[in-house]
Amino acid sequence: MARTAPRHLTDDELATVDRYWRAANYLAVGQIYLTGNPLLTEPLRPEHVKPRLLGHWGTSPGLNLVYAHLNRVIRARDLDAIHITGPGHGGPATLACCWLDGSYSDVHPDIPRDGEGMRRLFRQFSFPGGVPSHVAPQTPGSIHEGGELGYSLSHAYGAAFDNPGLLVAAIVGDGEAETGPLATGWHGNKFLDPVHDGAVLPVLHLNGYKIANPAVLARLDDGELDHLLRGYGHEPRYVGGDDPAAVHDALAAALDDCLDRIAQIQRAARGGDSSGRPRWPMIVLRTPKGWTGPAEVDGKPVENTWRAHQVPLSRVRDNPEHLAQLEAWLRSYRPEELFDERGRPVAGLLGQVPHGDRRLGSNPHANGGRLLRALPVPDVRRYAVEVPEPGGTLHEPTKILGEVLRDVMDATADRRDFRLFGPDETASNRLSAVFRASGKNWQEHRLATDEDLSRDGRVVEMLSEHNCQGWLEGYLLTGRHGLFASYEAFIHIVTSMANQHAKWLQVSRELPWRMPVSSLNYLLTSHVWRQDHNGFSHQDPGFIDHIVNKDPATIRVYLPPDTNCLLAVAAETLDTRDLINVVAAGKQPTFDWLGIEDAVNHVERGVSVWDWAGTDTGREPQVVLAAAGDVPTMEIMAAASLLRAHLPDLAVRVVNVVDLMRLMPRESHPRGLSDASFDALFTTSAPVIFAYHGYPWLIHRLTYSRHNHGNLHVRGYKERGTTTTPFDMVVLNDMDRYRLVMDVIDRTPSLASRAIAVRQAMEEKRNKHRAYVREHGEDMPEVRDWSWANPLG
Repeated sequence: MARTAPRHLTDDELATVDRYWRAANYLAVGQIYLTGNPLLTEPLRPEHVKPRLLGHWGTSPGLNLVYAHLNRVIRARDLDAIHITGPGHGGPATLACCWLDGSYSDVHPDIPRDGEGMRRLFRQFSFPGGVPSHVAPQTPGSIHEGGELGYSLSHAYGAAFDNPGLLVAAIVGDGEAETGPLATGWHGNKFLDPVHDGAVLPVLHLNGYKIANPAVLARLDDGELDHLLRGYGHEPRYVGGDDPAAVHDALAAALDDCLDRIAQIQRAARGGDSSGRPRWPMIVLRTPKGWTGPAEVDGKPVENTWRAHQVPLSRVRDNPEHLAQLEAWLRSYRPEELFDERGRPVAGLLGQVPHGDRRLGSNPHANGGRLLRALPVPDVRRYAVEVPEPGGTLHEPTKILGEVLRDVMDATADRRDFRLFGPDETASNRLSAVFRASGKNWQEHRLATDEDLSRDGRVVEMLSEHNCQGWLEGYLLTGRHGLFASYEAFIHIVTSMANQHAKWLQVSRELPWRMPVSSLNYLLTSHVWRQDHNGFSHQDPGFIDHIVNKDPATIRVYLPPDTNCLLAVAAETLDTRDLINVVAAGKQPTFDWLGIEDAVNHVERGVSVWDWAGTDTGREPQVVLAAAGDVPTMEIMAAASLLRAHLPDLAVRVVNVVDLMRLMPRESHPRGLSDASFDALFTTSAPVIFAYHGYPWLIHRLTYSRHNHGNLHVRGYKERGTTTTPFDMVVLNDMDRYRLVMDVIDRTPSLASRAIAVRQAMEEKRNKHRAYVREHGEDMPEVRDWSWANPLG
């Protein structure tokens, strides 16, 4: 191709990179439109075109451009690199490039790199039984789901953490750049340690438009945009234009300059220079939206407008003019120069493509299970609290868990493949023991009053749940382990991210070449029942309701009732694969119910009868008291002690649920109980009074098909909250011990008349509490000082 003033690439290098780019663009268009005639060996006819045209062309030329140039520098410099595609539905581009470099056919051998494989590649795209229009698990080399915008940078930085030899190129779409998560994602460079971490090279792709509107950053004048990006801590390099030769040359020069700067930063830091946080380079790439596509359709401009976003020619099958335009568009790439008679890429086209695992589609970091090592989780029995008798002592569960996490941090200090993420709450959530093994990552300057900050810290805190989640996902998907600890109410902020990760795991499980990765572990603490000091805004247990909607094979939910059970849950979850484990556990002093061996057995079963707490030994229970969660367990146990005192002849069974998914039928969840096991625990006819950590209707949903569901009565959080005492919270939501005893009386037929005095006494206790707490500002002594070991206080 002609050019006047070559500055960086040789003519051969320019010709090779342009040939690859044209081929990738041709393949991207073919995927959107064609089911047959992939090499245009005959005139294009309507039957060669898909009946439903789905896909996104507008961003594809820019993505193909970056991929082609990454190939060049990876091969020239022998780089270990992956790339992340942030502009949403850029699937046609990445699929095209993976097919060209052979990595797609490696994992999808039914789609070979020849004419027939090209036809299948085209046909499967956005087609029933095929692949989606965005980058997805089926796309080799990907760790980033393109269906939702905003997380390219957080995934990129997560992948770079503790990967000192890795380069992560993150293409940021200009529409994506308007999202809140992406706006905070730029701050990942403040947590990147140039000694122990790899590098992230952001490429902000400004093609001007979103679906139907201009993009904000694309319309900023150059000075304002430059100030913004430098304010984020970057040194931007600018590339732009619509002349392919000039853009190729400028992008090649910018890439080489950025990579030289990255190498310089890393050499200096790894040589002992600790002069401060570096300013990392980035690229701003301005190219026309839908570049090389139709300039005009039906008299309206398309290229370099929002009309190029999806399918520029929408009526190809029934409009001969559109069909002719499509054929001219495809032939403009000169496919006869790109593919041989058998449809294989010509030799010169692949001259800059890396080999083997250096290919972007084959890098092991983008299939993290290939690199994953077992996490050295210590025997949690070493951390167990002594339980001389049930309910006689109290401990802070997350504080003891912090000691386990500290030792996991210690055990992975050399290999650096475990991190703890959270929004400025590690100490608040009583996990401070980890700071004895690793400080909090901090690359900025420090003051004498700062505590626990460290440039190489593996505890990562930022007051952005989006970043914490995105970093962890990037970390896990590249073969490492981690934990996300958060206040329960605010984990909702990342609900949609959890959606996408669950879907990623679900699809990955169906792909034999995708190796299992470490599970995404959530610790939800500072939970609904003990946010009495923060009040209503901090009281919401609904994340569990959402997460159980996901693929049953992917989801686990644990509600440990005490410290030793939390330790047993940690042992069960920390080194699992391809799961999302949600653990809700309190940080406040909680009664110890089970010794460690009983706790381990309880967690293994998921649901247990606590014989020592009930009064049904040797006889059929007249009522079942069940609990799931630490505060619900305490209230159920208090209700059981009241029943012992006031109705000693009543046969009461106490059941505790720690693994919530056990409540589901075995046919619906791999952890579910069989009907026979469920009936053995909860009976088929006795009333069941169930105190649950979250919204009560979830328990009904999980158990609606069980034989005894009609006798199940659930108490839980019902959106009544305020700044008040701990016990007043459960009273407000009708989950207190007195209300539970009243429920037993109301729902056990034999008690309707003979226990009326007991019921009245319970109602009086609730009234007394209401008056007492409003006068004294604390709970009644008989509540405050209650324990199972000393029920009278």
